[in-house]
Amino acid sequence: MSDADAIAAATPVATTPPPGTSRLAHLGLVVGLLVLVAAPFLGLYPVFVMTALCYAIFACAFNLLLGYTGLLSFGHAAYFATAAYTTGWLVRSEGWPPELGVVAGVAVAALLGLVVGFIAIRRQGIYFAMTTLALAEMTYFVFLQWRSVTGGEDGLQGVPRGQLLGVIPLAGAPHDKLFGVLPVPDDVVMYFVVLAVFVAVFLFIRRIVHSPYGQVLKAIRENEPRAISLGYDVDRYKLLAFVLSTALAGLGGSLKTLVLGFATLSDAHWSLSGEVVLMTLLGGMGTFAGPVLGAFTIIGLQNMLSDRVGEWVTVIIGVIFVVCVVAFRRGFVGELHAALKKRSNYTADEVDKPSSEVR
Repeated sequence: MSDADAIAAATPVATTPPPGTSRLAHLGLVVGLLVLVAAPFLGLYPVFVMTALCYAIFACAFNLLLGYTGLLSFGHAAYFATAAYTTGWLVRSEGWPPELGVVAGVAVAALLGLVVGFIAIRRQGIYFAMTTLALAEMTYFVFLQWRSVTGGEDGLQGVPRGQLLGVIPLAGAPHDKLFGVLPVPDDVVMYFVVLAVFVAVFLFIRRIVHSPYGQVLKAIRENEPRAISLGYDVDRYKLLAFVLSTALAGLGGSLKTLVLGFATLSDAHWSLSGEVVLMTLLGGMGTFAGPVLGAFTIIGLQNMLSDRVGEWVTVIIGVIFVVCVVAFRRGFVGELHAALKKRSNYTADEVDKPSSEVR
């Protein structure tokens, strides 16, 4: 049996999305990208949008693991924080350029993911989730105690953005000039760098999901015993997905450190691992745009409510999550897809009816 036949046999048959739905999805993505491109010129605070994009990368990475592989990790904040601390320390203390600091942060996060994956990947269900949580708590303890590098409870402060490729200033100070000629507006260059990385990550995840490898991941998610019976080494496939997810999560953490100029223990706290689950479920697990929408929703609520209600923001977000789980079990994007599919099926049924029945 060929790989294509095996994948088809292992994956449940799904109806082809209606052409109208596909066109609407692509139109929505284009409109969303145009809004993000225009955001700095529409009065939106660039640092807020950049922060939301970093967490959107984090949520998309988590969705690759949960939504398309079926693995629930309760410790993904460990990889976000590992890359954040690595990038921050190398850029601030060792004088590395920002691009190399980000690459190093992603590499360390992927290496940590490989180690954790070897330990946890053979567990399933709640045992896998609790193993990832336990190992993430160990990572948090390391960050707390390793004060000479991480700053302990004070965090790693004063991380400079530096110059991209040695010529493009990311800080946007008044005296900075691009190529020594053009003035650099505050935060705008950094904003478009973060946006470009986000778009690249989004397209990369789409390519993974639509590749033969991605089809095997979905087959494992739907029916792992059947995938095993077809000869797939599911542990190897899941381990690679886990490492890819941790590396992309680390990319979000590295960029967040450059954007905000610091890395703190909150980046490694178990609550952040819960928040990324919330972002994914709120927007729509197993969809491409869902985690992005969920990340912007959660970060927006935190920024809008934190000054008004203080610590109660966590309670409010929890209530919103409960309401959304009850009313929108598929998430925002998932419910929209379901409504469009139902509408297209209804229209098709009406078209297929004999003229006498239509009358």
